[in-house]
Amino acid sequence: MRFVLPFLAALLLTACGSDKAPAKLNIGDVAPSFETVRADGTPALFPAAWAGKPLVIRFWADWCKYCEGEMKDIEKVYQRLKPRGLDVIAVNAGQDKKTVTEFMRKLGVSYPALMDEDSAIAKRYGVVGLPTTYFVDGKGIVRAKLIGEADEASFERAALEILK
Repeated sequence: MRFVLPFLAALLLTACGSDKAPAKLNIGDVAPSFETVRADGTPALFPAAWAGKPLVIRFWADWCKYCEGEMKDIEKVYQRLKPRGLDVIAVNAGQDKKTVTEFMRKLGVSYPALMDEDSAIAKRYGVVGLPTTYFVDGKGIVRAKLIGEADEASFERAALEILK
């Protein structure tokens, strides 16, 4: 049973509106650009809005049983490393604004949620399961990738690498 949800998530993300296989974004690759809106309606353009800044791009959904706890752990690391220049964005894969807004409010995290209602951004990043997190340096290069559940220490280690 515990493998059913990740399988369904992978199926959902790979089956949404395209015959193309997801990209294979790996360490050392340039993070794909995207244009979307934050849950509050303001535009979000990557890389322009974060040019020259290290950025964590987190893909999630509220039905992902590992996402809630990790997003709270990410908040702890974000608060510790934000003064050093770390930014975090939480890209919601496949859900509507109301769902995203309510979940983020429930969690009480301060980093922004971005909308990806048709999972187009997730597909460009090659996300096949949730959660998936990319650590992008100030030059836009993927320096680390965490797929699935990770603890606070693992997240912090990867974040510290992009702050160097």
